[in-house]
Amino acid sequence: MTDAAQEPLANGATNGANGCTPLRALCISLRSRIEAFLQEDLETEKLRTVRAQTRIALNVVLEAFDRYPLSALSLSYNGGKDCLVLLIIYLAALSTHPDLPSYLESIYIVPPHPFPEVNTFVASSSLSYHLSLTHFSRESMKAAFADYLKVKPEVKAIFVGTRRTDPHGGKLTHFDPTDGGWPPFMRIHPVIDWHYTEIWEFIRHLEIPYCELYDMGYTSLGGTTDTKPNPALSIGDGKYKPAYELVEDDEERLGRDR
Repeated sequence: MTDAAQEPLANGATNGANGCTPLRALCISLRSRIEAFLQEDLETEKLRTVRAQTRIALNVVLEAFDRYPLSALSLSYNGGKDCLVLLIIYLAALSTHPDLPSYLESIYIVPPHPFPEVNTFVASSSLSYHLSLTHFSRESMKAAFADYLKVKPEVKAIFVGTRRTDPHGGKLTHFDPTDGGWPPFMRIHPVIDWHYTEIWEFIRHLEIPYCELYDMGYTSLGGTTDTKPNPALSIGDGKYKPAYELVEDDEERLGRDR
């Protein structure tokens, strides 16, 4: 089947022989979509802010490419909204990288008692986006990263979807080495200064598929024992508005026990 005969799928993918477009073509498609967004005559101030944030995030990823070979880079991915935005921008930035592999190094730290919906989305999206995803189930993220780096010693820097309003995110910058007894690697935070609503504006404007739990009122995803729909989105009778209708950053984690 030739490229011209391939049928477009969501997120700019095309239906190749194995159901996925080649990574280079996917990256080029996503870069084209993001470039079109950056050139749009945007109607709202919020989207114009997202455009500025997108440019900053792209430049952070490109700076990481200047600092590290691709073989030394990895991505922390759990299917959540923040790392999903990071992943799309990462892929777009890779469109012109000369050393693109078939699959991208990445790690999924599985929370205790994971949602089946999250695991399903992680599996499907990692296939669509060509992630070579190593799974670790640990109570401690520190232990998970330590174990990961033991089996992937070539990894020196990891892209993380942390935002400033996340726990321990207040003092982070775009590039922060680990400290405090953590295994040594550089943490890269391209979306550190994005607000909650900006994440959703990006996802919805670019029509990026996301985990179905967000449409059920979940705004921050952990495990089944510590995560509930956000009470700020309740409309009564056990029903909730979708996550993208939440406005305030400080209400994002109201459905989380920790």
